[in-house]
Amino acid sequence: MWDRFLFKQIDNSPLLIFRIFFGILVSLECYGAILTGWVRRTLIEPSFTFTFIGFEWLQPLPGNGMYIYFLVMGTLGICIALGYKYRFATLAFTLMWAAVYLMQKTSYNNHYYLLLLIALIMSFLPAHRNCSLDARLDPGIKTNHMPAYIKWGIVMQLFIVYTYASVAKLYGDWLDFSIIEILFKRKQGYPLIGALLQQPAVHMIVGVSGILFDLLIVPAMLWKKSRKWAFMAAVFFHMFNSIVFQIGIFPYLALAFMVFFYDPETIRKIFFRKKKPYLVSEVLIPPHKKLVLGVVGIYFLIQLVLPIRHYFIKGDVLWTEEGHRLSWRMMLRSRSGLTSFKIKNNTTGNWYLVNLEDYLTKRQKNKLKAYPDFMWQFAQRLKREYAEKGEDISVFVNARVSVNGKPHHQFIDPEVDMAQVPWGYFGHSEWILPSPLQAGD
Repeated sequence: MWDRFLFKQIDNSPLLIFRIFFGILVSLECYGAILTGWVRRTLIEPSFTFTFIGFEWLQPLPGNGMYIYFLVMGTLGICIALGYKYRFATLAFTLMWAAVYLMQKTSYNNHYYLLLLIALIMSFLPAHRNCSLDARLDPGIKTNHMPAYIKWGIVMQLFIVYTYASVAKLYGDWLDFSIIEILFKRKQGYPLIGALLQQPAVHMIVGVSGILFDLLIVPAMLWKKSRKWAFMAAVFFHMFNSIVFQIGIFPYLALAFMVFFYDPETIRKIFFRKKKPYLVSEVLIPPHKKLVLGVVGIYFLIQLVLPIRHYFIKGDVLWTEEGHRLSWRMMLRSRSGLTSFKIKNNTTGNWYLVNLEDYLTKRQKNKLKAYPDFMWQFAQRLKREYAEKGEDISVFVNARVSVNGKPHHQFIDPEVDMAQVPWGYFGHSEWILPSPLQAGD
């Protein structure tokens, strides 16, 4: 039964059109990052970037090198859409995007993570074997079918993303709509809809529909009777997010995924009328079946475990941030902080107050003042800087943090030398003080 479910051959039209959509969106993301100033603000103006911990060696190219870097990625997107040198283009984009993702987290976004995962998956899929320049240049690779597990793999990835996003919203500040009020308050200057977004009724509708949409969209798209209405809801939901939150290509990428829920023959008739239909229903077991199932199984096991790892880490993730990233916890919190850094010269005993503006951009300062890993990394940077000058120092942080508009509370133990403590990759850092949020503050 499982062999037939996974390895039955189906028309590959959904994968082909998704490749085209994906490539176009990749190009728009990369070229748009240059035109909107994102590359300049995030990767060129800062004197250094806050990387994922362990990747401090991964810094932006000097000068205007990152403009060229993004131009190359955008061009790779065009190659993906055209199906030209597809394997090279997708793998090269995946590696280059992974580097961008890891080299900065000041502008961290779950959607950047999803783009990385999809690019990685697409690198191994036969999305170039029809309606592509590769198939035209080498007719021997041309085919009009694919194994069904490709479709179900994409569906499974979407199910994980949406389901975890829905479950993550089941907490106090979302259920009482206070976080939605905070997020929408920033949009009150929007023309036409700015005032509407401040209405409590809108906050309630968005809060409830956000949970229900994320929870039900994949099952509703799978059921033929509800598919039309689910697709209409998806269009409205994602266009609303695109207009209100301006989150780049993600809403359009999410809509592009919808092609995998429709009958492949329907997709062929809409997008590839001249393409030969696939009318045979045969099961082709790959020679390395166990390897394929093993790799896919390990991948999805990781995808299932990563988003729940914060349940096994001491403390409230909303306060500590430990286990927040890579977990589809989207638009769940707003953080701000009142933070200062003091340096003690351990040889002379002299103390210095660090002027953050000498080191950081405005956006970096906002992150530094509210997020523990930024604080730790900056302390390590100060330690290295002074060590190069032959000075042995201690770094102390006085940080008061507010989450979701609540009062500021002491966040870091001010008596801990942050230059000396290690970073806990897989557990709780004891220098983060206990959460006051559960006390109802």
